[in-house]
Amino acid sequence: MYEWLATNAWILWLAVFLLLAVVEMLTLDLYFILMSAGALAAIVAFFTGAPFWLQIVVFAVVALALTVFVHPIAIAHLRKGPLERRTNVDRLIGHSAVVVAAVSAEGGLIKIGGDTWSARTHSGGTLAVGQGVEVTAIDGATAIVVLPGTAPAAGSSASTAGQ
Repeated sequence: MYEWLATNAWILWLAVFLLLAVVEMLTLDLYFILMSAGALAAIVAFFTGAPFWLQIVVFAVVALALTVFVHPIAIAHLRKGPLERRTNVDRLIGHSAVVVAAVSAEGGLIKIGGDTWSARTHSGGTLAVGQGVEVTAIDGATAIVVLPGTAPAAGSSASTAGQ
């Protein structure tokens, strides 16, 4: 079995590459595509005559290096840009909302567009029902809100929550 694997390891690495690429398409986390690049590096190692154990090392080192060094840069690049190009919950930051259940530092509910979100205040005060607020950050499934015009300065804990 080991001899067959050693002579046909490229099939294994190709299967690993395709499996990781499919998982990446389902999750869109940018982790699995970087690991699939490690599988491609292992295929290159196979075709250069490296033994199977070295192919495994090449896979692990390339996948780890890409995850450590490339992933943070790629995520930062994807999150920057004007509001029109943001996606998912990042697009909600800066939008106005209406309080539908009193919001305090412990929680509450707001309506952003047509969706109701759990929310909490940044400053710790309480916001009354019907009051207009501005979303400053998204922390998990909770919107961090403030009164319009009182948004905290960029780089504070509320503007970077959940990132």
